[in-house]
Amino acid sequence: MMKTMRWLVPVFAGLVLFTGALCASAENGPFTRLAGAVLVAQAGNDGDSFLIEAEGRRIRIRLYFVDTPELEASWDVDVRRVREQMRYFGLPNERKVIGYGQQAAAFVRGRLAAPFEVYTSFASALGRSPDNRVYAFVRTADGRDLGEWLVQEGLARAYGVGREMPDGTSRDEMRAHLADLEATAMLKRAGIWASTDSERLAVLRAEQRKEDGELRAVRLDLHGAGQPSFPLDINTCTVKELESVRGIGPTLARRIVEARPHSTLENLLKIRGIRPAQLQTWREFLVAN
Repeated sequence: MMKTMRWLVPVFAGLVLFTGALCASAENGPFTRLAGAVLVAQAGNDGDSFLIEAEGRRIRIRLYFVDTPELEASWDVDVRRVREQMRYFGLPNERKVIGYGQQAAAFVRGRLAAPFEVYTSFASALGRSPDNRVYAFVRTADGRDLGEWLVQEGLARAYGVGREMPDGTSRDEMRAHLADLEATAMLKRAGIWASTDSERLAVLRAEQRKEDGELRAVRLDLHGAGQPSFPLDINTCTVKELESVRGIGPTLARRIVEARPHSTLENLLKIRGIRPAQLQTWREFLVAN
């Protein structure tokens, strides 16, 4: 198992202006190190997304690689997400999800009580927040990666967008490492996993897959067999459907299909001919389930 991350990161001279940094080229661009960051108290802060202040500006960040339980379910989309998390963790009811979401948020507040470091390339992390969220890694005052710590404590799952780490660890290696930490937390019944119903976990996850399949079928029925239903799942859609997305021709569509499976949309950047700027324009049309 990897030890606390090395974080031997070259400090890039000068800071990228916030408004200019939220461009597609930042998807896998160089990191900017924001030292002495502090957590800004706000009702919308949760375990994986929160407002910080660093070097004279406020930025809402979203942690790479991890997903913590929701804090509330005010909208239908929130309810569906809470239910999906309940099934993933094998919890007895949706209220447990909210409770553990509050625990994760409290854990983050405690670990970020002292100034910390943020590493970001200002890649946009779209969400319901009115702020322009960006993906980031957080190194706590005692040198721990916050996302890794959350998974280790059983307060998050290894899930979501990732990229190469500030210390050079590859995205795939970090994803595998976090999956190992998640499995270890499950075996130890740490955090959320203490409430997991092991007898029903497989059943609950099967229910989620069934529901996802039914929703895909409804979308297909509503849009008709001849019309693609957006967003397209890059792991299941056809070459012809991919060609309906502006900027994806027959050659790129075939390469995307041949490179399956894709764990995230960022996997497409490994395909010859696909640039970060293109991927940014496709985000509303493509998903990786």
